[in-house]
Amino acid sequence: MTATAPRTTTTPPISGRAWTMLALGVAAQAAGTLVVSAPALLIPYMQAHGTPLTLAGLLAAAPTFGMVLTLIAWGAITDRFGERVVIAGGLVLTTLAVVGAWAAAGNPVLLGLAFLAGGMTSASTNAASGRVVVGWFPKERRGLAMGIRQMSQPLGVTLAAVTVPQLAEADGIRASLVLPIVLCAVLAVLCAIGIQNPPRPARSAAPTAVTANPYRANGFLWRIHAVSILLVVPQFTLSTYGLVWLVGLGWSTPAAGLLVGASQFVGAIGRILVGVWSDRAGSRVGPLRIVAVSAAVVMAVLAVVDATHLAGAAVFLVLATSVTVADNGLAYTSVAEAAGPFWSGRALGAQNTGQFIAASAVGPGIGALVGALGFAVSFGVVAVLPLLALPLVPRRDRSHD
Repeated sequence: MTATAPRTTTTPPISGRAWTMLALGVAAQAAGTLVVSAPALLIPYMQAHGTPLTLAGLLAAAPTFGMVLTLIAWGAITDRFGERVVIAGGLVLTTLAVVGAWAAAGNPVLLGLAFLAGGMTSASTNAASGRVVVGWFPKERRGLAMGIRQMSQPLGVTLAAVTVPQLAEADGIRASLVLPIVLCAVLAVLCAIGIQNPPRPARSAAPTAVTANPYRANGFLWRIHAVSILLVVPQFTLSTYGLVWLVGLGWSTPAAGLLVGASQFVGAIGRILVGVWSDRAGSRVGPLRIVAVSAAVVMAVLAVVDATHLAGAAVFLVLATSVTVADNGLAYTSVAEAAGPFWSGRALGAQNTGQFIAASAVGPGIGALVGALGFAVSFGVVAVLPLLALPLVPRRDRSHD
C-alpha cells in the first residue's frame, strides 16, 4: 500500500504594485470617509450653538444621502473607464465640495447642500477602490486585502473624531474643514499619478456566464445587499451618536472624541483579522453569519449598560464599535467575487447604495428615537436588526474565479 502525499496549496505571490494600489485605495477612501463623517461629529458644536438635534441629524445625514444618489453611477463609470479616472477625478470634485462647505459655514441650508455634494463626489472612492483590490489581489488573499481596504472607513472616522470636534469647539466649523480640503487635494494628485487599472480580460473574449447580469442568475447578490442594509444600522448608530451618548454620560467632548476615534481604530484592525479568517475558512458567508449574531449581542449589552448605568461604558463602546464594523469587508468581498470583473463596479455601487440609504436614515431616525425614548430603548431596537439578517445570509459563497 502506497501512502498518499498530503496535498499542499501555494498562496499566489502578491506584487509590490498590488500593495501600492491597495495603499492608495485605502488613503483615498479614508479621505472620502473623513468628509462624510465630519458633519456627524459637528453635532455637539451645532447643538451648543442652538441647532435642534433633529436638524443637526439631518445635516449629518446629508453626505450619506448624497452618496446614495451617485454610488451606482460611479460604479458604472468605473466599469466603463477604470479606477484611476474615477478615484482621482472624484477626489478633485470632493475637494471643491468641501471648499463650498467651508464658504457656507454660516448658512445651514447652503451648508447642507455642500455636505450633500461632498457625499455625491466622495462616493467615487467607495465605488472604485474596492474594485482595485479585487482586480490586483488573488482570491486566496482578497479577504486580507479587502480587510485592509475596509480599514479606510474606521480610519477616516478616527481621523474625523480626533480633529473635527476639537477644531470646531476651538475655532468653529470652518477650522474643522481645513484638513479634509487639504487631504482630498493631495490624494487627488497622488492617485492620478500612482493608480493603475488592474489587468482584465477583454469583454469579447470572456465567457457569457462572466459577462451576463449576475442579478438575473440567482438571488445571491440581493440577499447580501439586504443583509448589509440591516447590519449597517448598528454601525452608523454608534459612529453618529456614540459621541453624543458619551457626552450625555458626562464625558467632555474632546475626551469622547478621542474614545470614538480609538474605537474606530480598533474596529479597523478587527476588519483585517476577520478578512484573514475568511481567507483561511475559504468562505465569506460563514463568518458573516457569526458577525451578525455578535452585533446583536453587543448592541443589547449597550442597551443594558445605558439602562443600568453600569461602569465601563468606554470599554463596551469600543467592543460594540469593533464588532458592528466587522461585516463590511466580508460582504464587500463576497459581492465583488459574485459579480465578476464586468459587473463589480455596479454591484459594489448597489451594495453601498443600500447601506447608505439605511445609514442616511440613522441620523434623523435614531435621533428622533433617542429624543423620544432614550438611548437604552434605541440600542435595544437596533439590536433586533442583525437577528433579522441571519436567515438572509446565503448558505454558500459564489465566485467567478
